[in-house]
Amino acid sequence: MLGGTGEARALAAALVAGGVDVLSSLAGRTADPVLPEGPVRVGGFGGAEGLAGWLAEHRPRAVVDATHPFAAQITASAATAAAAHGTPLLRLQRPGWTPGPGDTWRYVDSLAAAAEAVAGYASVFLTTGRQGVAAFAGLPGRVLVRSVDPPDQPLPAGATLLLDRGPFSVADELALMREHTVDVVVTKDSGGHLTEAKLVAARELGLPVVLVRRPPLPPGVETVATVADALAWLRAQATG
Repeated sequence: MLGGTGEARALAAALVAGGVDVLSSLAGRTADPVLPEGPVRVGGFGGAEGLAGWLAEHRPRAVVDATHPFAAQITASAATAAAAHGTPLLRLQRPGWTPGPGDTWRYVDSLAAAAEAVAGYASVFLTTGRQGVAAFAGLPGRVLVRSVDPPDQPLPAGATLLLDRGPFSVADELALMREHTVDVVVTKDSGGHLTEAKLVAARELGLPVVLVRRPPLPPGVETVATVADALAWLRAQATG
């Protein structure tokens, strides 16, 4: 299993509890990741070719890609490698967020477009993770940058760096946005409940949100949205 998400950890726990051999692979980009149950390997494979070689050597019955919705490179490599080796592949990806009454959301296609969209705001809350922060380096105003690990790219001149890991409560997000007089929130459409509180807080404060759309999935890859559906797919593979 290509992991690193809450869904990956939940699936690994269910498989371990059911007596299924599962190896979780983490990219190693987070300094102190939350580890799933069962065996874990950390580090990349060397692209699609390296992953195909690993599949040929270890011959798993199936591969589940449960990486982050924005981990486009490993998702593409998994699709290519699994097809080359004939290994059944499932993409487990949680749904994106859906705007509700009172939300003012603007979708963009890239981090660069998000930076353009918020260039006129005085105080930006940037929650897109540490990768790609350089796209916002030219913002002229105050920028609150929150990430799990320190970014290794240039920060905006007016940046305040906050290192923190979710889940976050609505009350904490409200307090944070008020403390920094945030007037726009920038995030990726990651989906899930762990970091959804910032969207609720933005709604309560009447703040606009700029969301970066997810990259498209490789064509032909079967995709499910829940751990239960992933378990059902794996059971079908075992009996097929």
